[in-house]
Amino acid sequence: MTSAATATVLRPPVLRPGDTVMLVSPSGPTRPERVARGIELLTGWGLRPVLAPHAYAREGYLAGADELRAADLNAAFADPEVRGVICTRGGYGAQRVVDAIDMSAVRRDPKVVAGFSDITALQLALWRGARLAGVHGPGAAWRDERTPLRSAESLHAALMTTEPVTVAALPDEETYDVRVPGRATGPLLGGNLCLVAASLGTRDMPDLTGAVLLLEDVQEPPYKVDRMLTQLRRAGALDGLAGVAVGQFTDCADGWSVTVSEVLAERLGDLGVPVLGGLPIGHGVGQLTVPVGTEATLDVDAKTLTVAAAVR
Repeated sequence: MTSAATATVLRPPVLRPGDTVMLVSPSGPTRPERVARGIELLTGWGLRPVLAPHAYAREGYLAGADELRAADLNAAFADPEVRGVICTRGGYGAQRVVDAIDMSAVRRDPKVVAGFSDITALQLALWRGARLAGVHGPGAAWRDERTPLRSAESLHAALMTTEPVTVAALPDEETYDVRVPGRATGPLLGGNLCLVAASLGTRDMPDLTGAVLLLEDVQEPPYKVDRMLTQLRRAGALDGLAGVAVGQFTDCADGWSVTVSEVLAERLGDLGVPVLGGLPIGHGVGQLTVPVGTEATLDVDAKTLTVAAAVR
């Protein structure tokens, strides 16, 4: 397995006004009224959003049958008119379809893929199969109350400019005090903790040697966060890390007195690498967008994470 630090990254072309982007639902079912707001935003940026054929499909907790969700992804990757793939939302289900992705089509015509949460499984699969850099940010099922103007501006910059992205830790974020001093560089990989842990034992779990690991989650009590981090540690997945970027752990509390920040500090603090918490990346209000798969610098003293653009 090629380590993250030595991998050659495939960076798709930057999106430009007039480009077509396909809205896909690889995971859970989405709400048309929220997607309508996302379409409004994307159109306002000069993009041409089109719905995948099965974007509004529903089968229980999935956005349609596995075959339909995989077909939409492959159609987007194969269509030369489509220049970007924006997931509507996360939820659950991406892991069920990633093995059906036509990676040769991804490598032949790389396109920027944006999403977060369960879409971490898709980002990890695309990294494994094509070394494709991606964008960890809000999906097209847009909620203004959670993703206000600064969130929209952040996603726009990551999709439609080639400038590096810098995210500063914020004192009002719950994980702000999760910190180990130092400075680290390496490709930024990861995303949702649940999906990183669920990738253990699969071919999509990357070799994180030399990488900066991004972690965030939602509605996971502290003991479950402990369990997932402990599993990653025991599996050796965190050996050789360059650093850890800790995003938002939203609504991660239960009846016990131990907080999620205390768990993160205890489980990450003795790895011997820089750790920076308080980054507004994840499921919380004001969520910001970062590239994944490209070179990052984690500067704990400056309280910043700077990541090279996913697009070229």
